[in-house]
Amino acid sequence: MKFVDEAEIKVEAGDGGNGCVSFRREKYIPKGGPDGGDGGDGGDVYLVASDSINTLVDFRHQRLFRAGRGENGMGRQMTGKRGEDCRIPVPVGTLVYDADTGELIGDLTAAGQTLLVARGGRRGLGNVHFKSSTNRTPRQSTPGTPGEQRRLKLELKLLADVGLLGLPNAGKSSLIRRISSARPKVADYPFTTLHPNLGVVKVDALRHFVVADIPGVIEGAAEGAGLGIQFLRHLGRTRLLLHVVDIAPFDGHDPAEDVRQIETEIRCWSDALAHKPRWLVLNKIDLVPADEVESRRRALVESLAWEGPVCAISAVDGRGTRELVQAVMNFLGEADAQPQSASSGQ
Repeated sequence: MKFVDEAEIKVEAGDGGNGCVSFRREKYIPKGGPDGGDGGDGGDVYLVASDSINTLVDFRHQRLFRAGRGENGMGRQMTGKRGEDCRIPVPVGTLVYDADTGELIGDLTAAGQTLLVARGGRRGLGNVHFKSSTNRTPRQSTPGTPGEQRRLKLELKLLADVGLLGLPNAGKSSLIRRISSARPKVADYPFTTLHPNLGVVKVDALRHFVVADIPGVIEGAAEGAGLGIQFLRHLGRTRLLLHVVDIAPFDGHDPAEDVRQIETEIRCWSDALAHKPRWLVLNKIDLVPADEVESRRRALVESLAWEGPVCAISAVDGRGTRELVQAVMNFLGEADAQPQSASSGQ
């Protein structure tokens, strides 16, 4: 299924039902008086977070959603039926904006969470409400009010603990295949990943975390080049970034330049993203003689003046991946044990 992470829809809440003008008519009861009932309220429109869907692709085919109109009031003071609510399922992690004003309306981050996006119109009053000692046969009622109408912009941010970042063909897809049950496309050419992938990494029976792989980021991405920049928003909710680097580039260029290139692009995209915890993951050590791995690691660390964790792995044969997964799980566990601080999530 094609991955879609943005959509625009229109929602229309139901109008309120009109009040009724009616008079009591029964045998042997002359001048029975007014008995017109109220209309029913219009139905509301809600967005409901669902963990059974993970894309906004359905909104490419249906863009208009309407709630039910309230029924009109009836005689014998009978109130009209309330309009049926419209409940729209969206993926967990959906941000909801007013498309006209740009205002953030809500952020659906948990399955079952609901968000009221359009309120139904209020019911009209029947003529029974207008009787008085001086107006015993009121012939006035009020109409129901219109329901709200809004254009909404939906934006999906995947919920993942760990995000994979790197140039095309750095081995991100191979890594997520190695450590999780996700099966993204893997090939010996760049840009095999065309949409984000999520994988659940099970460390043991009780511990696991979710990792996200996005399309590779290239130079000039912040100005619109390539695919990866439009998906960088998905890394905004992550707690740790794994910067995957090809330790043995086929053209012999310096891996440190690859790291600096990505750093430049993420700083241009988001200062908050640039300041997230980030580890270097040196991939493809299976292509390097064993006695050269450590020297290449030291050279890269010195060139970058890198002070954070550095891991050397091979996503192909699995070397170092178990240690990497365990270290990530320990990091996340320690973060969970610390007092929560506010984060922008941008």
